[in-house]
Amino acid sequence: ESSLKVTGIDFLKSQNTRQHHTDGYNIKNLVVRRGQPFQVQVSLNRELRAGDKLSLRFGIGENPVKNRESLLSLKPEREDFHGWKISTVKKNGKECLLSVTSSPNAAVGKYNLHVKTGTNIYKPENGVIYLLFNPWCEDDVVYMANEAQRKEYVLNDTGYIYVGSAYSIYDRPWNYGQFEEFVLDACMYLLEKSKLSLTDRRDPANVSRAMSALVNANDDRGVLLGNWSGNYVSGTSPMDWIGSVTILQQYYKTKKPVRYGQCWVFAGVLNTVMRCLGVPCRCVSTFDAAHDTEENLRVDVYLNERGEKLNSLSLDSVWNFHVWNDAWMKRTDLPEGFNGWQAIDSTPQEQSQGRFQCGPCPVKAVREGDVYLPYDSKFVYAEVNADRVYWVVKKVNGKDKYFKVGTETQAIGKNISTKAVGENRREDITREYKYPEGSKEERMSMQRAYSFIRPVGMAPHPGYASTMETLGRSIQPLVPKEPGTKTGLHIEITNTEPLHPGNPLEMAITVRTSTPGNWTVDLIGSCQLQYYTGKVQANLGTIKETIKLEGTSEMQIPLKIAPDAYMKTLSSLEDEVLILVTAVGEVKETNDKLTKETSMRFEYPPITVQMPETAKLYNDFTCAFIFKNKLNVVLENCKLLVEGLGIFKMTTFDQGDIMPGRIMKSEIICTPTRLGEKKIVAKLISNQIKGISTEKAITIT
Repeated sequence: ESSLKVTGIDFLKSQNTRQHHTDGYNIKNLVVRRGQPFQVQVSLNRELRAGDKLSLRFGIGENPVKNRESLLSLKPEREDFHGWKISTVKKNGKECLLSVTSSPNAAVGKYNLHVKTGTNIYKPENGVIYLLFNPWCEDDVVYMANEAQRKEYVLNDTGYIYVGSAYSIYDRPWNYGQFEEFVLDACMYLLEKSKLSLTDRRDPANVSRAMSALVNANDDRGVLLGNWSGNYVSGTSPMDWIGSVTILQQYYKTKKPVRYGQCWVFAGVLNTVMRCLGVPCRCVSTFDAAHDTEENLRVDVYLNERGEKLNSLSLDSVWNFHVWNDAWMKRTDLPEGFNGWQAIDSTPQEQSQGRFQCGPCPVKAVREGDVYLPYDSKFVYAEVNADRVYWVVKKVNGKDKYFKVGTETQAIGKNISTKAVGENRREDITREYKYPEGSKEERMSMQRAYSFIRPVGMAPHPGYASTMETLGRSIQPLVPKEPGTKTGLHIEITNTEPLHPGNPLEMAITVRTSTPGNWTVDLIGSCQLQYYTGKVQANLGTIKETIKLEGTSEMQIPLKIAPDAYMKTLSSLEDEVLILVTAVGEVKETNDKLTKETSMRFEYPPITVQMPETAKLYNDFTCAFIFKNKLNVVLENCKLLVEGLGIFKMTTFDQGDIMPGRIMKSEIICTPTRLGEKKIVAKLISNQIKGISTEKAITIT
């Protein structure tokens, strides 16, 4: 009597991965999603008989044991084990086809499969199976009903991250690359590093929180080291990345934090990690996002007497933009009504429960003002709902005195943006985070939020903050109004010519009054260069004018900055900078004051990509990148960065200096290794410009 032995096992990879939407992963092993059947074919040394014992054993972790549910022993005759099911599809001689369905709330991770027959144990080659979250399965908490959304938020491996300023938003193409080689392994390594228990690994809320901590290197030697100093010699400048793949591959290879990231890089990498693990995820950009407000819902901006913003006094800041992520899930840990998108943020800003992590915070909780809900909802609420208060600092008898020159209650958390589903355009999702400004719902939501957050009093709080006294909530006006001025004073800041580096910056401040009477307006205006974090890098020039206006009328005051005033600074900075214009108007007759600021970005000539619209798998084609320097300035140390997922790895071309009027052309021979629509992303950086990027699609047949 020969004992039953397994002679081989076929994981039926192409059939299983197609059904599980995992055929994109570039990995030898079988990758499947939880709660959905997959099949394996077991070959035996003889036919199965009535008394034979056969079981599939799935083990997770270092030393799997049955009672901890880290070892699942599935026997075809005993169908259900901890929510996992197994059945015999058909027996055919020595072949046995089995169907396995994991539990829709199984722990996500790597499972080792052994087959036990009697006392024999068969350990197959590549017997590690990767189990992911399943947005296609109705019983999984990450279930997403809409197929177009699943395609975008789970399967799309490219996208755009929106940056710039509220005045001029632009898209930065980003390769998420969740299916590339070693990316899934890097995510599994992060899961192991997270030390989450198997129970915690069932829940995307715990997994996404852990990943928001591990994508930054701050307290756990995670993936990326943040750096906003402007000095990146010991690593890669945050501006030089065009996707997550190189970062995650390098991290997985070295197990050391990769240098350096800023918010869009953290968000790009976290988006890759979540999509890779099977949680629907999107990058979300908020323009004029408040930071470090210590939850008092107020950001103070200090100006000198010339109207220039001062860095030194501000503890808190308004970033021109900030990028985080929304992950999609049911929140089983919360009361009804908070399912759907959850904000998570891996940019290290402040600690939450002792680690640099943020979220998941229900987007609906932010909108409704339910800021007591976990996790970090007060912090996220403040980022999109704070007020901005302007102070002018004047010397009076040798001492600094603070004069309030304006309050903006609707300036923070504007144009919240993400890439549209199935289209290459920006979708505005501000309405998901906030009710319309001034609506009844917004007032209700704000009153709710204020009952959980105790804002401090309205005295200025400069650096040493000793003068701060906390006012009781009763004194805090619940619905701050935009200060209505008696004169209807209105200030608008625009550029009158395109803002090309090397040209004069030509802008205008328009001052308007709209009530009868003769008005004298003292106007101060300044132009500065600042990082997207609001940190001023250079003062470029100021104006001071007194204007006479009558009734409803306006006057435009030009503000012009010569190239010599800013080109040297621009060329010496490693980061992209924005042009900040601040204007303070004061009406002599009524003492009305109003402050307005606008950030604008430089405009650059485009890169064009030339290549065929379609190509055949494994057949070479040529892709050309063309750039004409239409600026009046030499672009020094030009580098062209290109990457095409499924076509070629990230490549850098050194282009040297490109003279005004000159054309640069680079060609790359491409060999497509994967079918479907693929994108090529290109970015040009030089000393003078940091942010010209483009992308183009090609269909591989």
